[in-house]
Amino acid sequence: MRLVIIGAGFAGMYAALSAARLRDIRGVSPQDLQIALVSPEPTLVVRPRLYEPKPETLTAPLLDVLEAIDVDYIQGSAETINTEARTVQITPAKGARKTLSYDRLVVTTGSRLFRPNIPGLAEHAFSVDSLDDAVALDKHLHGLAKRPAVNGRDTVVVAGGGFTGIEAATEIPARLREILGPNARTRVVIVDRNTAIAPDMGAGARPIIEEALRKVGVETRLGAGVAALDESGVTLSSGEHIETETVIWAAGIRAAPLTGRIPAERDNFGRLLVDRCLQVPGVQGVFAAGDAARAACDDEGNYALMSCQHATRMGAFAGNNAAAELLGVPTRPYHQKTYVTCLDLGEAGALFTRGWERKVELVGDVAKKTKREINTVWIYPPKAERALALASADPERLTEV
Repeated sequence: MRLVIIGAGFAGMYAALSAARLRDIRGVSPQDLQIALVSPEPTLVVRPRLYEPKPETLTAPLLDVLEAIDVDYIQGSAETINTEARTVQITPAKGARKTLSYDRLVVTTGSRLFRPNIPGLAEHAFSVDSLDDAVALDKHLHGLAKRPAVNGRDTVVVAGGGFTGIEAATEIPARLREILGPNARTRVVIVDRNTAIAPDMGAGARPIIEEALRKVGVETRLGAGVAALDESGVTLSSGEHIETETVIWAAGIRAAPLTGRIPAERDNFGRLLVDRCLQVPGVQGVFAAGDAARAACDDEGNYALMSCQHATRMGAFAGNNAAAELLGVPTRPYHQKTYVTCLDLGEAGALFTRGWERKVELVGDVAKKTKREINTVWIYPPKAERALALASADPERLTEV
């Protein structure tokens, strides 16, 4: 029997850990139930931190962990899935394509930044969506120091006023001063089509965010979108032109395209609709988790967000349930009633809220301490020690934060 997991993000990592845990509990050998993880690199990219400086350091190796729990790593990109034949076609970085058969499949292919067809966007915008994108932005920011302080050199426009846009924008002033000197006249502008910043955060948290933006010197242009980009800067839908050499696009994400290879229903974000056990209805043997899946968190109408917080727990349930079917034991319905947000606000600290109503619990430096702990400890892989690694992936006990 073989269980194949596509993707080495947070959901994929915990799917592998959880499946191996159940196999171990049931006393089944790795030869009788093979668990394989497919990804281009055996590395977890700590994507929630890519708005920070030195993005090249924001990865964590997975190979030792996978070896410790007897999960096979297969290097390559999954290109196509044949759900009738139960095969995945894999393209390695070097060498010929190969076909891998599966008895159960867990799709944890994550998401990609949504880049609409805006004139100049592809040529002139940066992002913090992937490791390569974040490294390119960091290199560009450091290169600004070699340019004259004209033509909007010290101005950064961030397109998107959601979580990613706010965290990138509030971090930029300090990054620019580090690069350009403490006396640099930096300017950071968030542009968003919504009429309020962070529209999902609610009335309680929004004034805190707005005050933080003022404190770190971030301007906003709300109710307007990016109409075009060129070498001189950004033109907004309002007609305003902002002179800048740096535009960061942070205006939404979509599920990775591989979900389209599965003959099943998807939502507007491209996520596969799954049942409470994270199985794709109508497609035998296929589960999905993380940003690839639209899953109910509870019975109150709340659905998992495209976030690390939900991906880890979804991955643990999906991996457990895929293995459970092969081992003939009951599956476990996914649930995640606890929901928190911890939004980095740069030099203004952070904001910590709890619940879907976003009740504010911590602000400023106290919240920043929690944010640092989340970013540097909680979301990293467990140590490559078999017992500890397997114990970390109990889907019922895995922290909901």
